This record gives sequence, C-alpha cells and structure tokens, in this order.
Amino acid sequence: MELKWLLFVTLLALGTLAVQAHDMDDDNDGDDVVDIEDDLDDGTEEMGESKPETSTPPPAPKVTYRPPVPTGDVYFAESFDKGTLDGWILSRAKKDDTDDEIAKYDGKWEVQDMKDTKLPGDKGLVLVTRAKHHAISSKLSKPFVFDTKPLIIQYEVNFQNGIECGGAYVKLLSKTPELNLDQFHDKTPYTIMFGPDKCGEDYKLHFIFRHKNPKTGKYEEKHAKRPDADLKTYFTDKKTHLYTLVLNPDNSFEILVDQTVVNSGNLLNDMSPPVNPPREIEDPNDQKPEDWDERPKIPDPDAVKPDDWDEDAPAKIADENAVKPEGWLDHEPEYVADPDAEKPEDWDEDMDGEWEAPQIANPKCETAPGCGTWQRPMIDNPNYKGKWKPPMIDNVNYQGIWKPRKIPNPDFFEDFEPFKMTPFSAVGLELWSMTSDIFFDNFIICTERAVADDWASDGWGLKKAADGAAEPGVVGQMMAAAEERPWLWVVYILTVALPVFLVVLFCCSGKKQPSAAEYKKTDAPQPDVMDEEKEEEKDKGDKEEEEDEEEANEEKLGSDADIGSASQEEEEEEEEDDRKPASEEEETVNRSPRNRKPRKD
Repeated sequence: MELKWLLFVTLLALGTLAVQAHDMDDDNDGDDVVDIEDDLDDGTEEMGESKPETSTPPPAPKVTYRPPVPTGDVYFAESFDKGTLDGWILSRAKKDDTDDEIAKYDGKWEVQDMKDTKLPGDKGLVLVTRAKHHAISSKLSKPFVFDTKPLIIQYEVNFQNGIECGGAYVKLLSKTPELNLDQFHDKTPYTIMFGPDKCGEDYKLHFIFRHKNPKTGKYEEKHAKRPDADLKTYFTDKKTHLYTLVLNPDNSFEILVDQTVVNSGNLLNDMSPPVNPPREIEDPNDQKPEDWDERPKIPDPDAVKPDDWDEDAPAKIADENAVKPEGWLDHEPEYVADPDAEKPEDWDEDMDGEWEAPQIANPKCETAPGCGTWQRPMIDNPNYKGKWKPPMIDNVNYQGIWKPRKIPNPDFFEDFEPFKMTPFSAVGLELWSMTSDIFFDNFIICTERAVADDWASDGWGLKKAADGAAEPGVVGQMMAAAEERPWLWVVYILTVALPVFLVVLFCCSGKKQPSAAEYKKTDAPQPDVMDEEKEEEKDKGDKEEEEDEEEANEEKLGSDADIGSASQEEEEEEEEDDRKPASEEEETVNRSPRNRKPRKD
C-alpha cells in the first residue's frame, strides 16, 4: 500500500514540476529582457561575455539529385531538368462561346524549382498564373497504338499553394490530321484524360476515355467509377504525389497514387455510361393508356362523415380554469414613453412630424406578474378534429406503375475490346485554375511497368527520401511540440509512468497467504493441501530425529554390550518385520534391560 501511494505522489510531483518549469520559463523571459537592458547600460564588453551558447542540431542526411533516365523503351519522357520549355508548344487559341477578356489561353507556364525544395537542381513545369486559361502540349516520340501492350502514363503533381478550384489532369491528344498543337483548346479531340481535379469540396481523380461508336462513328466519353479512397489529403498536404494509370489489353485498369492502388476495374463493367448499350430500350412512341390506374390506395367511397364531426371547431380555446394572478396591473401599459428622452435640436416638425419620446418597458411591471388587460391562456381544444377525410382503402383497380414497352435497340452493338482506342500522338495540359504555382514533373508514357517504376524511383522516390530526411523523427517532433507547449511534458510523463504504475499496482496488490507461524498462534484452520516439497522435507526431518534418538539411546545402554547389541539386533528385526512407528517413551521402555528377557545360550 505504501508503494502505491509513493508512485502516486511521484507522478503528482512530476506533473507539478513540469507546470512550474513552464511558469519559470515565462518569468525568466521577462527577466532576460531587464538583464539585457542593464547590460546595454553597463557596456558592450559585458554583453559579449554573457552571450548564451547555442547548440546547433546535427545536419540532416543529404540526398543528391540526379535527373532520371528511362531504363527502357518510352513514347514520352520529360523531367524539365534542362530548365527550358524546349519541345513544348504554348497554345494561342481562344475558347468558343466565352467573353473575349477570358477566352484567350494566356496563362503563363515556367520551368522552376519547387518551393521549399529539398533537392536543388530538380526542376518542373509550373502553372504560374491564376484565374486564366492555360494550355501547353508536346509531341510524343512516336504515336501510341493500342494493340497487345499495356499503356502506362505517369507524372507528378504538387499543389504548392493548396488548391481552391482547378485541375491538374493531362490529356492524351488523339492522332488526327487536324491536330495542331498551336491551337490546342478544350474542344481538341483527346483519347484519354487522367489526373486530379477539385472544386469546392468535390475531390476527383479523373479517368475518362473517348469511345467510338462502331455503328454511328460518334465518340462518347466514358467515365471510370469514383474511387473509394479518400483523396482530400493529396490536394491539401502540399506534398508531391505520383499519379499512375495502367491500361491492360484485357480491358482491366488500375489507378495508383504514390504507387498505391486507389481505383481499379474493367472497361466493360466499370465505366459510366457503359461501353456497350443495352439490347433493348423503351419504346419512345409507347404511351400510357388513359384508363391506366397507378393509385395503390384510394379514398373509401362508402365512408360517411359522422354527425358529431365539427369541422368548424377551433384548434385552440381559452382555458376556463385559469385565474388572473394577484397583483396584476390591469391599468398599467406594458410600455411607456421614456421620461429621460429629449427632442433633438435639429428636429423639424414640419419635415419630421410631431416628435414622440421612444417607448421603454414600464418599470412598474418589473415587480408585478403582468400589466395590461389580462387574457386567459389558450389550450388545445379536446373537441378539435379538423377537416374530415374518408379513410384510404386498397384500390381494386390498381395496375402498378406504367412503363413503356421494350423494343430492340436499333443502335445496339458489342465491343469486347474497348482497350483498342484511338491512337494518340501528343500529351497536353489544358487547365483553368483559381490557384497558382501548380507544379508538374517527370512525365513518362511507356508500356513496361518496370520502366515506369524505375523512373518513379529516380524522380518521385528521391523527393520522398529528401523530404523524409529533412523531417525530424517521431521523438524529435515530440520534443519540438513540447518546447512550444510545455504542458505536453505532463502528458508524456503520464503516458510513460501510468502503465508502469498500473503494472506495479496489479502485481503488488495480491492477497498475502498467512505463514505457518501465524496459524500456530491462532485457531484459524490451516489449508488441507500442502505442497509435496514441504511434505518431503518434513518426512526427511522426522527420520533424522529418529536416527539421532536411536544413537543417544545406544550410548546410554553401552554398559551392557551383549544385551545392548542383542536389543539393537532385535530392534532392527522388529523394524524390518513390522515397520510400526512407536513413540519415544515406548521405544525407551522397550530398550530398557529390565524389561527384556535374558537370552538363552
């Protein structure tokens, strides 16, 4: 019990010391200001001697940046580490059906280092301006044709200033004779659109592909289902994230963020609207018959309003049992003119009318239960029933909800290979954003997963390693937080000490078993079961006592050697034959020579 109280007092003392240390720090801060002022008066030499020693933290491990190099065949790879926009074309187009002031694609693009970069020399493409249309694109080394190899597109995005409303998605521009990157705009045909987009609290990760109807030749956008993962962090943490889209010839797809799958599915089953239209559609010319009854319930035509049903009875009536409270001031108004109010000097009765003092609450009513004409309070009318309506019954003529009949879909087709999309020959960014400084880096388009992974490791992987090296460890973060908030020391101490206190409490609070000596001093019953070890020790002790007593008796009977030896032999024979215990007194009597018969020779 003393140990429990000792631990409790120790914890309490530690918490108190931590809080006092925080208060002392605050007091010392004020004292330091005074001391500095005094030192300034005394002279600069004394100040130089009293400079505090500052400890510098050990430098973080340095991560050296090297531009990534593709390790296999690629259709497009761009790291922007040359520091220029060589190979990229800025659009000079205008948006249709938009005011001329904002129709131009005049948003600025620049190649810059990322803000607060931990990798000097790692540059990227930055959307610099806000509230403008931006469009930039670049040709692939060769057009991508969808055949027997997968498509992998991967790039990095960092919303350096967060994101209010805007996108960071890429478009894979379809290979067409009309493609002109100088006039790249929102209506330029694309094959795939992929990447993050956000406005308000709607966080999206687009994967859209344009599918060509084999019967009509028209293109229709197919949108992937929304991922189940929470995407908000990728838009708000101001870190660089890696976005990857993998399309396989078997129509399966995967969407990854930071090399973790956040969405997957099949082009045939997980797109909206579906790739293949339904076999049957509703007949657009079918019309509902005029006598079609869709009412499951109808008013009972045989029901009659009861004679005592009063539809005119009010919902509320005056309480006839109410009594006016004593002291009610019937002749005093609730509000009176303010006696202290004065007419303003600039009040013009011709223009403003006759001046009246403002109304205030009647001070006489403050101590009374009420003022003015007393009225009975209103209560619910027990006879109120409202407007009578006949009860509803099942409609015997109910035919269900009418639907138009189904007819074969004239536009029906089956495309079992939606992966074979329109080839594309360029990659572009066509964006509107209300936030500036969106950072893009390390674009790659290839067919091998290993090539994309190596590219990610040499680019995004280095950024991640540099950020991790610059960030303090868990212990460092806890210490830094405690320096800003000294009360956290109490939390840390309790977090460590409380489990130890509980362990000691449960281990040391067991019931002590009374010792054998305590049982001998009292009449309390002893346990019926004894340990085997204690029994063996007790038996061993009894045997040793018997042997000692035998030796003592033999020495006492040493005067008669013959008789003593004979008695000893007889005792050994009796012990071997009978094995019967005897008390010390019986053994002493039996061993006495007077009680033994003389042996005949």
